[in-house]
Amino acid sequence: MKNIIKPLIFLFAISLFVSCDEGGDPDPGATGVVEMAGDWYVQGFLDGEMIADYLQISTYNTAADDGTEMWIDDHGNFWDFKVKTPVNVSTLNFSGETLDSDVDGYVITVSITNGSVTKKGATSSGGNTVDGISFDAEFSDDPGTIYHLEGYKRTGLLEDEH
Repeated sequence: MKNIIKPLIFLFAISLFVSCDEGGDPDPGATGVVEMAGDWYVQGFLDGEMIADYLQISTYNTAADDGTEMWIDDHGNFWDFKVKTPVNVSTLNFSGETLDSDVDGYVITVSITNGSVTKKGATSSGGNTVDGISFDAEFSDDPGTIYHLEGYKRTGLLEDEH
């Protein structure tokens, strides 16, 4: 019995060291648009007048994740659109003409202009300094009307939730 216990303890100890090997770089990295991605609370304006108060939209990487485009998705909160728009990650700007949107069969095009993310450029409704976002949008089912969306990055803090 003594002859079996020592080899078993030795094998157990060896398996602990081998099983703890990280197997390479454990850092998964970040997406190509990490500085521009997130959930945002935006207000909608038409001709300077607020027409929508604090709606949630999201910006996130595309499957290609090459840092040249990102999704803008309003989850049906403003106009029911989801588009891939070209981005410039070095300047944190984005825009695109006649971008295709197909949300549950609702097919339109959206033109995004003057899009920008401003690091620590906004104040949340709770008074916190956070990233800001703003852009203009024109929808093919309402041609000629330019809507302005502007807001701040979601913090997750209770005082900033809407």
